[in-house]
Amino acid sequence: MSTTDLATLRGVAAERLVVPEQPLPPIPADGPGWSNMRAPDARSQQSAAVSVTNGRRALKVFLSNPNALFGAGFLVFAILIALIAPVIYPGDPLSMVGPPFLWPGQNPAFPLGTDSLGRDVLAGIVHGARVSLFVGLVATTLGLTFGVVLGAVAGYFGGWIDDLLVRLIEIFQTPPSFVLLVVLVAIARPSAITVTLAIAIISWPTVARLTRAEFRAIREKDFVVAARSLGYGPMRIIFREILPNALPPIIVTSSVMVATAILMESALSFMGLGDPNVVSWGSMIGTGRELVRTAWYLTALPGLAIVFTVLALNLIGDGLNDALNPRFSREG
Repeated sequence: MSTTDLATLRGVAAERLVVPEQPLPPIPADGPGWSNMRAPDARSQQSAAVSVTNGRRALKVFLSNPNALFGAGFLVFAILIALIAPVIYPGDPLSMVGPPFLWPGQNPAFPLGTDSLGRDVLAGIVHGARVSLFVGLVATTLGLTFGVVLGAVAGYFGGWIDDLLVRLIEIFQTPPSFVLLVVLVAIARPSAITVTLAIAIISWPTVARLTRAEFRAIREKDFVVAARSLGYGPMRIIFREILPNALPPIIVTSSVMVATAILMESALSFMGLGDPNVVSWGSMIGTGRELVRTAWYLTALPGLAIVFTVLALNLIGDGLNDALNPRFSREG
């Protein structure tokens, strides 16, 4: 083979080996963004749209749950009754207004009867809703705030800060919760504020442990690493990046905490450790416990109020658990 033929073959081979450059496909401007990324370079507008969509789906799932709707409706009814209690019964619910031991329906002026001292049972239940709901909601708010802050700090930073806060949580969780509650209330002067603070003190460790576990699971996610690389400070990352993603289990737990706080306040009032200057459902049960055989309605009626309120809160918690479940958020 001649030199000319070899050169020709080499040229043909080189032409076959050359791959023409093709332009890269353009990145669509409306492509899917990271739903859990809030950094400026991560398409924040699309992230907000995804969050709104997930919120609508969660609301749709919650509204499609009849049990959750029943619980929410009863809780709203109880709150309204507590708010308008001074309008319905402007007097003191502890004052004697009629003959003693009137049974429900016996006198139209006292639809639910009177107790051994002639006090209106319905007025006591309506005013008792104010105390029980106040203690439950305020104690839960305080416990959630303190527990979320400590749990977030421990879960995000780790190290010796985590060890120190975990030991603090274990100190409060070592004694039985109700025993610690009784000791705290017995040491201080019994009042609605004292009971509320004592319940908040024994409630925050549970929230702190839950928040710490959520933060430890989320702090190494890609969107958190991206936020650190952009120079965001710890407080911004904790409250703007991680906390919104850790809220679903905390929200579900809060409904159970309100129910537990109401039960604890009722138990303290039943034992005589509640505020003696106000009426609550637990104090009404404690007053009528010696007359269960002769006037069972004195304990049954406020007991039913507690049962339905706690049941409503548990149904709301179950509905929130279904609505905020990631499995449901991916459906539809």
